[in-house]
Amino acid sequence: MSNFEFTGINHLALVCEDMDRTVEFYQGVLGMPLTKTIELGEGHGKHYFFDCGGGDQLAFFWFPGGPDSVDAKTHRQITATPGTMNHVAFNVASEKLDSYRERLVELGIECTEVVNHDDSKTGVSKGISPSTFVRSIYFKDPDGTQLEFASWARELDEHDVQFRSVSEQQDEKQTLEKA
Repeated sequence: MSNFEFTGINHLALVCEDMDRTVEFYQGVLGMPLTKTIELGEGHGKHYFFDCGGGDQLAFFWFPGGPDSVDAKTHRQITATPGTMNHVAFNVASEKLDSYRERLVELGIECTEVVNHDDSKTGVSKGISPSTFVRSIYFKDPDGTQLEFASWARELDEHDVQFRSVSEQQDEKQTLEKA
């Protein structure tokens, strides 16, 4: 039994450098309706919400005088730092993934080819295999936030979870070393 019942993500809040550019990209380019705008008191900034489907919201803060964006190398380091976010994945219909990639390219947005994530040693395959679990396209928003259009390729089940805690792994290693 779980301690909590979740019905989805209410919202995920990010920070942008330019709210007008953010509205243009998320509403104008990606087609996410702007659903709520908040002007923070005493000129402290803005907090805007976009409907990203399924009752979920993607929100952005803008802070006047906030720090500048970081270069690409620093951004890669930050997105690998615990307590930060790596990317946002939007669930899309599998039959639309290829056409969405074409549309991003037409709009001049750099994006990856479709990536077939699977259970192989490399974690990806050229085509769809029985172990392919999600198909993805990666691209960035104007602030460099990594975005993903993702489509589940199959239902996940108990075979997809192979969790062992660090202490269990250490115990196993010690047992093998003693043998």
